[in-house]
Amino acid sequence: MHDDRTLVEARLRRVLDERIRPAVYPESVPLEAAVWHAPGEPVPVAEGLAAEPEPIEVGARWGAPWGTSWFRVTGTVPEAWAGRTVEALLDLGFDENMPGFQCEGLVYRPDGTPVKGLNPRNQWVRIGAPVAGGEEVRLHIEAASNPVILDYHPFRPTWLGDKDTAGQEPQYTLTRMDLAVFDQSVWQLVLDLEVLGELMAELPVDSARRHDILRAVERALDAVDLQDVNGTADRARERLAGVLSAPAVPSAHRISAVGHAHIDSAWLWPLRETVRKVARTTSNMTALIEDEPEFVFAMSQAQQWAWVKEHRPEVWARVKKAVAEGRFVPAGGMWVESDTNMPGSEAMARQFVHGKRFFLDEFGIENEEAWLPDTFGFAAGLPQIIKAAGSKWLLTQKISWSQTNTFPHHTFHWEGIDGTRIFTHFPPVDTYNCSMKGSEIAHAARNFKDKGRARHSLAPTGWGDGGGGTTREMVAKAARLRDLEGSATVVWETPRAFFEKAEAEYPEPPVWVGELYLELHRATLTSQAKTKQGNRRSEHLLREAELWAATAAVRAGFPYPYEELDRIWKTVLLHQFHDILPGSSIAWVHREARATYERVAAELTALIEGAQRALAGEGTTPLVFNAAPHPRHGVPAGGAATPAEAGATTLASREDGGFTLDNGLLRITVDARGLVVSAYDRDADREAVAPGRAANLLQLHPDFPNMWDAWDVDSFYRNTVTDLTDAESVTAGEDGTSVRIVRGFGSSRVTQRLSLPPGERRLLIDTEVDWHETEKFLKLAFPLDLHAERYASETQFGHVFRPTHTNTSWEAAKFEACNHRFVHLEEPGWGVAVVNDSTYGHDVTRTVRTDGDRGTTTSVRVSLLRAPRFPDPETDQGVHRFRHALVLGASVADAVREGWRINLPERHTTGARDVAPLVTVDDDAVVLTAVKLADDGSGDVIARFHEAHGARARATLTAGFDLADVTVTDLLERPLPDAPAPGVDGERIDVRLRPFELMTLRLRRRGDGR
Repeated sequence: MHDDRTLVEARLRRVLDERIRPAVYPESVPLEAAVWHAPGEPVPVAEGLAAEPEPIEVGARWGAPWGTSWFRVTGTVPEAWAGRTVEALLDLGFDENMPGFQCEGLVYRPDGTPVKGLNPRNQWVRIGAPVAGGEEVRLHIEAASNPVILDYHPFRPTWLGDKDTAGQEPQYTLTRMDLAVFDQSVWQLVLDLEVLGELMAELPVDSARRHDILRAVERALDAVDLQDVNGTADRARERLAGVLSAPAVPSAHRISAVGHAHIDSAWLWPLRETVRKVARTTSNMTALIEDEPEFVFAMSQAQQWAWVKEHRPEVWARVKKAVAEGRFVPAGGMWVESDTNMPGSEAMARQFVHGKRFFLDEFGIENEEAWLPDTFGFAAGLPQIIKAAGSKWLLTQKISWSQTNTFPHHTFHWEGIDGTRIFTHFPPVDTYNCSMKGSEIAHAARNFKDKGRARHSLAPTGWGDGGGGTTREMVAKAARLRDLEGSATVVWETPRAFFEKAEAEYPEPPVWVGELYLELHRATLTSQAKTKQGNRRSEHLLREAELWAATAAVRAGFPYPYEELDRIWKTVLLHQFHDILPGSSIAWVHREARATYERVAAELTALIEGAQRALAGEGTTPLVFNAAPHPRHGVPAGGAATPAEAGATTLASREDGGFTLDNGLLRITVDARGLVVSAYDRDADREAVAPGRAANLLQLHPDFPNMWDAWDVDSFYRNTVTDLTDAESVTAGEDGTSVRIVRGFGSSRVTQRLSLPPGERRLLIDTEVDWHETEKFLKLAFPLDLHAERYASETQFGHVFRPTHTNTSWEAAKFEACNHRFVHLEEPGWGVAVVNDSTYGHDVTRTVRTDGDRGTTTSVRVSLLRAPRFPDPETDQGVHRFRHALVLGASVADAVREGWRINLPERHTTGARDVAPLVTVDDDAVVLTAVKLADDGSGDVIARFHEAHGARARATLTAGFDLADVTVTDLLERPLPDAPAPGVDGERIDVRLRPFELMTLRLRRRGDGR
């Protein structure tokens, strides 16, 4: 038999494109269109509906960047169309290849009822099925002219990312405003042929099934009269019925399709536009649920649900109805799909507290899965946080983006730093925007790495990033793939249904221990430094506000600010979204974030000061409030007292123009270049700086990654480096005990202050950078005389170890990594910590010296600033201030303590009395991360703590009040019935903790009325 396969396949493509798809709408008439352009920010729906529009013709330009235009379309259904299905086709100027990244609209009826969203893959609105003929049509479209930021030539700098710089040039051309007849038979034929054609392309060329499909397609095409497609579509479909009804083989891979619309809470659009994106998408999905009885849609991010409830109550009513039917599913149980590397311990916990509580309060639904398809890697402390929130599963897809190594599993147990294991799934479809293409379904089946042991995977299905969701075409394709020979099987299911099946069939999956490091997007640990600094500062201010407000409530009747703290926490959690905190959003987003963090800081500072005044009383006694979890200078952790004297520091000039700082514990030598050439630990008789090297060394690299400018730093950046050793001045500080260094380079300027506090084993480095470079990467280097094969980085509720070597490609890929407050390296008996107040990115490398002592130099470099030009062309331009400390002779315990200390400086005030802590712990290894009042308003005290050193701990907590009873709870402050009860003796509570174990206690006060 002659091989005409390619001939038939080419025929299928052309006939589909040029004859069959156009015949879906065989007749149309134009609608009349008029438009009103809102003068500024989006207006309320009632105002948009009431506005008087001006006529606009198809072909006219409309829509300044970030504008809102209200279109009114009117017309009459022709009498001749009676009995037929009619739809409005509303094309605002869409590019079908860019759903979610351009203009969008939400269609309303004249009474303000939302109908559905418009986007490039969803341009229709059903008028009637069937129509009677003669109906008057009147629709309103709230159209957002969001500019295209990520264009066909991606990563080019653009000023469109902020309304203040975007200009007024119209962005779009009105393309189509019609009423049209919708031919259901032709539409179904299109889907038949698409599914079979896509499946055929994935089957082996020599397979019988492929050729069976080929011949059936050929017969169908023969049955189509190209001059009468609408009249012959049913005949063509009949010739496809046989191959479409052939069942899948019993061993076929099984896919749980979950309707999905990954909506970035901010990215290439501002937060206010996400509010509208969510409304459009949820309108579409509730409409699709009504039309498709098997379809199930899942939406994560409680914040986005809250936006619908607040801003679109009509849509919210439809959402609640669909939730009650089990068809519209709250997923994930987090406030937003946050970054998980940089949020601190409590913040990561509160993502689940506020997310899960929202779904419980609104729907009575307990989420058991974490849903983070697009997050840029996962910190090793996350598994126990998920479990402590009452959840047990995790879904993500992003690890498939890793550039160097292919992750070996799709379904597995992920073990965190404390030993907690979470059942985890990576969808092998390798996208969180699956569209039910045959290539996607076939890839999922081929790619699934757990064949032979499991056969289930999940496919999040729908247009995402900018929203849009699942389309009727995707649902129709899934129906054909439910049980089709040659394909994986597809069934719509909830995330819970998938995980229950997957866990049941794979009871002993492989285990992955430690962080899930994404070998990509490493620069998100550094980009937009002020956003990161605002997050870090807000986290610690929230700790202080809760601690002092709770203490003042118990001791002085201070009104605990429940509502204010709840609102501020949600604001901070929102800004931990995985394109805000990582610094990968447009300029508008980060400009607003900076302003938001300033407001948060002012409000929290006022709360803190009010509580401290209530505690200290009126008086003139000098007091220091210590919010850190460890005592310092005689001031207890979580209390206030007059600090003890701490000795003195001397500053001496050197002949070379440098200085020596000495406090009796450490001696720091600074040369005439302002570099630390010696950091000597007197007690240990040990030099920290590697021979011939200098610390406090600023290094500048070129930084122009191959893609994803704000997200990525590629390894080749290290090939070129400039050491910034020239100093304009190195002088004594005004206080007479510090060194001031000024440097200029490029268009930028750095001012540093080096100080050695009395009685402390840390060199403080305050750095101010007036940064005006572009496409550069600034590092602060500490080359240390240490032989260490691994180092510790703080993460949520503990620390993670990473190797200093690059034995394998897995280790080499971690050339930029995340830490919270500290990085720690040690040889047995002596170590060094580098602590920080607001930076996250760093690298650690090691070399062996080839001369002299042939020892090992291990270098820690802190990442300070970058200067990518996309998506924000002025990323990080301006003045930045950082604080770091080099801690000598440091154990992990010292690193933990100093990390807290640098982030929670003492607050000096005057008052009448000392303040005893509300809760104390007798073991420094047990760190209180939160002391607060219970969220339920009961007045109970909540104490959350963890073992921080990586060893077993037995500690005693003491309540600073009359204690009635103690309950072990989850993160949501609910009793854990299976948890061992701690020993209680009066106000003393004995606890035992595994390494890095997290525990939450509810402490009921005696005499609180219960």
